[in-house]
Amino acid sequence: MSSASSTTSGAAKPASTRAKPANKWEQAADWTDGRLGIYSLAKANLRKIFPDHWSFMLGEICLYTFIIIILTGVYLTLFFKPSMGEVIYDGSYVPLKGLPMSEAYASTVDISFEVRGGLLVRQIHHWAALVFVAAMLVHMMRVFFTGAFRKPREINWVFGFLLLVLGMFDGFFGYSLPDDLLSGTGIRFMEGAILAVPLVGTYIQMFLFGGEFPGTDIVPRFFTIHVLLIPGIMLGLLVAHLILVFYHKHTQWAGPGKTEKNVVGMPLMPVYMAKAGGFFFLVFGLIAVISAIATINPVWSVGPYRADQVSTDAQPDWYMGFSEGLIRLMPGWEIGLWGHTLNLGVLVPLAIFPLVLVSIAVYPFIEGWITGDKREHHILDRPRNAPVRTALGAAWISLYLILLVAGGNDLFATHLHLSINSVTYAVRVGFFVVPVVVFIITKRWCLGLQRRDKEKVLHGRETGVIKRLPHGEFIEVHAQLPQQDLHKLTAHEQVQPFELPAPTDENGVARKAGVLTRTRAKLSRGFYGEGSQIPKPTAEEHHEITSGHGHH
Repeated sequence: MSSASSTTSGAAKPASTRAKPANKWEQAADWTDGRLGIYSLAKANLRKIFPDHWSFMLGEICLYTFIIIILTGVYLTLFFKPSMGEVIYDGSYVPLKGLPMSEAYASTVDISFEVRGGLLVRQIHHWAALVFVAAMLVHMMRVFFTGAFRKPREINWVFGFLLLVLGMFDGFFGYSLPDDLLSGTGIRFMEGAILAVPLVGTYIQMFLFGGEFPGTDIVPRFFTIHVLLIPGIMLGLLVAHLILVFYHKHTQWAGPGKTEKNVVGMPLMPVYMAKAGGFFFLVFGLIAVISAIATINPVWSVGPYRADQVSTDAQPDWYMGFSEGLIRLMPGWEIGLWGHTLNLGVLVPLAIFPLVLVSIAVYPFIEGWITGDKREHHILDRPRNAPVRTALGAAWISLYLILLVAGGNDLFATHLHLSINSVTYAVRVGFFVVPVVVFIITKRWCLGLQRRDKEKVLHGRETGVIKRLPHGEFIEVHAQLPQQDLHKLTAHEQVQPFELPAPTDENGVARKAGVLTRTRAKLSRGFYGEGSQIPKPTAEEHHEITSGHGHH
């Protein structure tokens, strides 16, 4: 019994078949893997397949510029003093010597002229921020035009929208920190917009500025928001965005062998990671070159902020220009209510501003409701095959550009020798007319491209070879498209418009459709009804023509 007992309780474990670590590094790796499970996690994910297309690199540019912003921002915080305390400048930049200024402005000038590499890092930080917002906007437009926001990616679309909006506001807070004359003018503009908000505007102004404008707290508060609050939220959203990209798998363009249930491309390791690493250094190098040769935000040329001065040709960075355009576009209307004045010239644009942005965020849910499509979509649409969606996107971009022009109406007037009133009136008309015209033209353009695709499928491509028939007629010989091209031109689905239910049910009882149901049916006909898409060629039509009947 004692022998059996000892055998049961003290039985030796079977010897491991795994080879012993070759060196201390491998031993350390084994120790770490035994506690964190990195090897199994990497094995499951590093061979994940990613499709290859140039448009997918737009999202990578967003990620890489965000990393550049973080790296350069950390360096700048070592030397920047977020303080409104007044000092007399005694640095190396002679034109500013003896001038009173804030510590924030003085430290920015010192970074530019006295810190080794400070000016280059400032330039890289600012240029990377511009490219970051631009890449996010173009990336979201790519996702929009190709329908990559459809189920199951609606939440990821919202994450991307929040990243775009937070990036815009963080950029505004960032270029306000130096407390120079240009950024101070922008803060003054923002304060006026806040004060136009009824009831709570003065409270918001007090909490943000800590008192009367400009106060002594605005730069420290902006610094906290710019360095800690918004980047922290953006980092969390970015991680969540990438996790969902991994979880849902990447979208891909239609092609032979590509379905809604697979991904055709390269593995993450080593191919994709090698290309991504090289692309990161390419983006970093290009931004560094731009920063070295193109000056941006030279704060020393405009001087420190003073409340009684405004810098000439003051303009915000391009991504906030449309907000100023809304203000300049609006007539300076005011109304009095109960002894209070409502500044409609600022309040109305302030109400439209979030609507212009929110219209982007909610679109996937609106389209999903119109189509009633509950399926998952991993194959991208060609923009021409969704004419109304593409036209809406083009109209939105045209509206954005109109507002940018409105935000710089003084520059257009002075540089083109025009009346600023004429520019403003033209932009007001364009605000209502241009998006409608762009919508109509884009939709007709997409329908024309669909007809061209149908013609190519049925009749093939033009070869340039002219043939004379026995009765004397000259024709051009067409060649059939290869199967790969035929698949590309015919792989898309065509959504059928939602139809209202019958006015009576099977028992003859009247069935009344609600307002939402009728609205959905009307929108569905506008999106997918006759005149909004060209029917795809059928296999019978293709066979009839290519079998010799009318095909040359």
